[in-house]
Amino acid sequence: MKEAVLYYNPGNAPKPGMMKSVLVRMGVRIKNVTEEQLGETIGTLLGIPEIKSEKEREDGSKHERKGPLEEQILVLYRFSENRLDQLLYGLRKAGVPKIELKAVVTEQNSQWTMYELYEELKKEREALTGAND
Repeated sequence: MKEAVLYYNPGNAPKPGMMKSVLVRMGVRIKNVTEEQLGETIGTLLGIPEIKSEKEREDGSKHERKGPLEEQILVLYRFSENRLDQLLYGLRKAGVPKIELKAVVTEQNSQWTMYELYEELKKEREALTGAND
């Protein structure tokens, strides 16, 4: 599978079309994540066969979510450092407002649900900035 992006938009994001345009020009596959899919694992959403779905998770855990998320999330899969730089530059050049919550898929987070990743990214941001939403 080539590079792919999971994108969640709570509906209030400015200029999502411009962001998608940059991704399309780069040849990146875009998967829009809906509110109903927030309980699915990152691996399942990306269609990675070796990643187990939420129903098959070994620990049997299931993360409950509390309604829709309030912020955009961009999850990047199979990006080299060079391609990541190209993407970030392309987004800035196109005038796309900064997406605060971004992650690169790892072996660990590929087994998290989109909601779990959202919660983790918020914690990391709070730890780095001292901000508490």
